[in-house]
Amino acid sequence: MALIKTWISAFRLRTLPLASAAVLTGLALADTFYSANWSITLLCWLTAVSLQVLSNLANDYGDFMKGTDNDKRIGNMRALQSGIIKPAAMLRMVIFFVLLSLCLGTTLLWQATHGQINYAFAAFFALGLAAIASAIKYTIGKNAYGYAGLGDIFVFIFFGPVAVIGTFLLNSGMRFTWADNWPILLPATAIGLLCSAVLNVNNIRDIENDKNSGKFTLPVIWGEHAAKLYHLLLLAASAICWLIYFRFDFYLPHALMLIPAFILIIHVYQLWQTPPSVVYNRFLKQLSVATLLLAAAFYFSLGLIKAFQLVQAIQLLK
Repeated sequence: MALIKTWISAFRLRTLPLASAAVLTGLALADTFYSANWSITLLCWLTAVSLQVLSNLANDYGDFMKGTDNDKRIGNMRALQSGIIKPAAMLRMVIFFVLLSLCLGTTLLWQATHGQINYAFAAFFALGLAAIASAIKYTIGKNAYGYAGLGDIFVFIFFGPVAVIGTFLLNSGMRFTWADNWPILLPATAIGLLCSAVLNVNNIRDIENDKNSGKFTLPVIWGEHAAKLYHLLLLAASAICWLIYFRFDFYLPHALMLIPAFILIIHVYQLWQTPPSVVYNRFLKQLSVATLLLAAAFYFSLGLIKAFQLVQAIQLLK
């Protein structure tokens, strides 16, 4: 039982809402401009979650092998750190999720392109390989980019534009025109910024241990105060992206997004008042869930808008 619980904790379920938020946002955008395909969306979600679990497992392995996960960490006990799971077993699980991500991603592309090995297939397959490499190289290897303050950039790219726009394109039959579809870049950027903010919470929490372990995250490089300002900037920039997007396409049901926005305001206030401690585990979960709620509110507001428009169309026919 302890072994099963440890493996589940290694998956870091509290971070999985980020992959779901990205796919849900892409689904909402596809439904806005074209029409979503649910089987493709399901495969997008399974692939995104598989990649995130891969990243979490690789992170556990890399940090443990480098000595960063030690008894001075104030975060939750990591799987290898607990001693219940051995490095060889973790490495096998990393390889398993590499293969699973490849299988899911290839199946997704095969269905989205109707079995055609074309330029779109090749481009998305290359992106998938890049995502796998990014998940592994975050903490594994001599030149792990997570130890050089580059984690935020990669999280932004793969959890924002790549995941959101990728879901949009695969659902829309690869249709994209700058004249009609450029606004989708705004929600994609907003989600990426929020995901980077989740990583920033994690890194502020571990600032002292990371510094002593030679892991140079942005909070370690900049210091706690600057990292909190950066956190505020990430959330503010995300809010601005949403506001600009709604400047072009706002309906009253979109006000549902004010509920998770209120949670984010509380989150910022509490984080600003709190020095790095175990409390940041709650802040991390709070921000992760708020990001998913934001994407869900965006999607369901679209459903309400479509229902209202349908009622109006029926009334006009009468």
